[in-house]
Amino acid sequence: MAAHLLFAGYIGCGNIGDDAITLGLVHGLGNAGYEITVMAGRPEETNRLYGFSSVDRRDFKAIELAMSQCDALVFPGGSIFQDVTSVKSVAYYSKLISMAKKAKKKVLLLGQGVGPLESFFGKRMAAAAFNDADVISVRDSESVQTLKDIGVRKAPRLTADNAFLLPNVEAADENQGFTVGGMKTVGISVRPLDKKTDVATIFGDFCRLLYQGGSMPVLIEMDKEEDGPLIAEIAKRQGGKIPDLRKMATPMQLQQRLSRMDSIVAMRLHAGILASTVGIPPLMVNYDPKVAAFSKMMELGTPLAVQGLTAQRLFDTFTSFQKDRERNGRVVERKRDEMRKLAELNVELVRDNVRI
Repeated sequence: MAAHLLFAGYIGCGNIGDDAITLGLVHGLGNAGYEITVMAGRPEETNRLYGFSSVDRRDFKAIELAMSQCDALVFPGGSIFQDVTSVKSVAYYSKLISMAKKAKKKVLLLGQGVGPLESFFGKRMAAAAFNDADVISVRDSESVQTLKDIGVRKAPRLTADNAFLLPNVEAADENQGFTVGGMKTVGISVRPLDKKTDVATIFGDFCRLLYQGGSMPVLIEMDKEEDGPLIAEIAKRQGGKIPDLRKMATPMQLQQRLSRMDSIVAMRLHAGILASTVGIPPLMVNYDPKVAAFSKMMELGTPLAVQGLTAQRLFDTFTSFQKDRERNGRVVERKRDEMRKLAELNVELVRDNVRI
């Protein structure tokens, strides 16, 4: 008889990175006899794209029913326990864990990126949630320290982001997708920040410098709601002539497109991770501690901080980074394999704690 897992996280909400985390863990589990239901932002679309049984993540009656039918509540990963955007994120996921424990269900927190946690209530709710969990693993050493600092008693396992478990993809047909006139393409993942940081100007001017240097910039939409308007603004400021990758339906489609590119510059963490899965070393631009942690783990050096960054400095750093492309490529392939093995520990944790 199959065991039933209920997945929770920022799944099916239009963010390719969060979908990649879930799909990676599902692929890692394989046909091992687990039935999976996911709490999704867009349940019908999630079912259509991935075939998962899905319930609306905002419908607590449906969640309560799904929880009563599951053997374990599983969080595949992501930066969901943070209060920088809002303490509501911590409150929501903490409530799910409380519901699961009341229903006497196991809770598995896997490959978590914890923090930043800055508010008193954020820290308190996160600590209570992790202390209630049956299994804890995190994707970086900084998250280990954060859990210790907020008073989590159980020592977490250090694993890796589950997106590293995504299956290998074949490169997309050269006749598909955008055309670049024979120029080498540079994928650029951007995301909006506070009003103090003019991301549109920095990356718009960076695109112009790339083009003048003989490369074709391609803007990458990782989050449909957040990144799309910013990409449109960058193109508008540069005359509306910058190619982009938007409305990618699945992480695998994006991997195919990334595999055709010469290089990647990424603000979004999972743009960097997905680039790494297809063997392309990403130049990371740091807007959050998780980006710095990833760059450190992948031995890609200290990433540029987006605060105070100029397009010229980014271009100069990119040019220097590209000079070491072969070395960086070898490092990324080695570290990708290491991360995949660490992520496989998350699969083992599921199998060890939720028996079929």
